[in-house]
Amino acid sequence: MLGDVTDRPYTAEQVDAAVREISEPGRLRRAEEVVTHAVPNLQRIIDGALHDGGWFSQGHEQQIGQASAEPDPQMREARLHALVADESRLAMLVGVTVGFALARELAAPGTAAAEADPTPEHDQDGAPPA
Repeated sequence: MLGDVTDRPYTAEQVDAAVREISEPGRLRRAEEVVTHAVPNLQRIIDGALHDGGWFSQGHEQQIGQASAEPDPQMREARLHALVADESRLAMLVGVTVGFALARELAAPGTAAAEADPTPEHDQDGAPPA
């Protein structure tokens, strides 16, 4: 059932309605229990995705250095707040992506592996597969 839900496109209105529904008190309790159980593995996956995507690369380190070296304390604080907010949004987006992939995998085991290893268009010699 969940596979059917995660495979179809959603309208903005459907997403807005779903967000309103899960915003109701107590609606996330079971999901929180499941996620709490999986935190160590999910954290590893999200960290890997952020690293593989280059989000915490040399540019990131440079931004941290520039923000922490800001001589004006108010500007330094503002820059650090902005950096933390940007990283939080990014981590949230990656986390949602991982959540969708996890939901699909739970609904149809093997889905993630099939999507990660598409059939090659050409072999090592450049010829189409037989």
